[in-house]
Amino acid sequence: MNFASIDSPGDSPGDSPIDSLQIGMHWFNERPGGLDRMFKSLIDTLPAQGVNVRGMVAGSPNVFDASGGRVLAFAGAQEQLGTRLWGSRTQSRVLSAAKMPDVVASHFALYAAPTAGVFRRVPKVVHFHGPWAAESHPGGGGGWSRAMRIALERFVYRGATRHIVLSQAFSQVLQQTYGVSEETIRIVPGCVDVAQLNSRATQRQARQRLGLPHDRPQVFCMRRLVSRMGLEDLIDAMAVVKLAVPDVLLTIAGKGPLEAELRGRIVARGLEDNIRLAGFVPDAKVPLWYRSADLSVVPTVALEGFGLTTIESLAAGTPVLVTPVGGLPEAVAPLSADLVLESGGYKAIGEGIVDVLLGRRTLPDAQACRAYARRHFDRPVIAAQVAHVYREAIGAF
Repeated sequence: MNFASIDSPGDSPGDSPIDSLQIGMHWFNERPGGLDRMFKSLIDTLPAQGVNVRGMVAGSPNVFDASGGRVLAFAGAQEQLGTRLWGSRTQSRVLSAAKMPDVVASHFALYAAPTAGVFRRVPKVVHFHGPWAAESHPGGGGGWSRAMRIALERFVYRGATRHIVLSQAFSQVLQQTYGVSEETIRIVPGCVDVAQLNSRATQRQARQRLGLPHDRPQVFCMRRLVSRMGLEDLIDAMAVVKLAVPDVLLTIAGKGPLEAELRGRIVARGLEDNIRLAGFVPDAKVPLWYRSADLSVVPTVALEGFGLTTIESLAAGTPVLVTPVGGLPEAVAPLSADLVLESGGYKAIGEGIVDVLLGRRTLPDAQACRAYARRHFDRPVIAAQVAHVYREAIGAF
């Protein structure tokens, strides 16, 4: 990741305002996910950068009020696919008739595709959050369905004037899988609300509020419970950690289809006293969970373009160990190379955690973690960079 470009101030809010239409997937409060969190963050922060926003997503009628009147739901998230696609096209026509935007920003190819032709004379910016087809079929299968999704993505991406990616790793995916020219790609990392993630609680206070023991080394991981997240490796790694640090406690927060399988794996490894599955953690408690831990871990094995959990942890003041997968090293290595494990797999993860807990691997302290997150990933910092790309797209159209 080129931090020289990230540190540039971009356009000032004093520049002439522009109007944007944001095509998202879901509203974050209704269907939490990394893409939806980023979408909401931009809806909240772009106006301060001189970018007016209107948006549309699949969701409930409550989205309008929850977004302060900025975002409309074109169909329910559980509606039939045809209903959602028709809703996207219908809503885009209504919005264009009310006022044609200066730029259209799409965050999800499936819902952007039906708007083809509606904004023919408007520059388009694609926010590439990840390869939808590959993430839908992480095992490499999918056949006809996967091919159709790739074709739909390629159609949307090739029609854009600029493409925003989270990392150099995703820039390569966009070029190699979808045939997008490198010249149109701009790297803008993910963002978090640094102030919100700073709980100001001490580690002991955080543990007390969460009902956690005060006298045990603790590790935290917050991920969706799906295969590509590497949670199987992390559980196996804890068997290695337990040999060196018998009282270690790992908490895995999140929901997903692997929950039963992961519980079985914990029992099979005899780690019931060392690993807890916390389930879904509401946003209000996320800072406390990070603050309670000695370190967090992101053990991803595939398809990780950035990893918002990495910078959430840093913003909360907790160092994070990551596997050398996708954009993870780009996000944390400029702070400290020791935050990146030598390889993936349970052995490397386990040895890395042991080295940290036994003081053989020195990681940045809480102050350094927060300062790094504030400088590079705070929401206004990233919103300014996105606004710059929008204006660049308008100028190049």
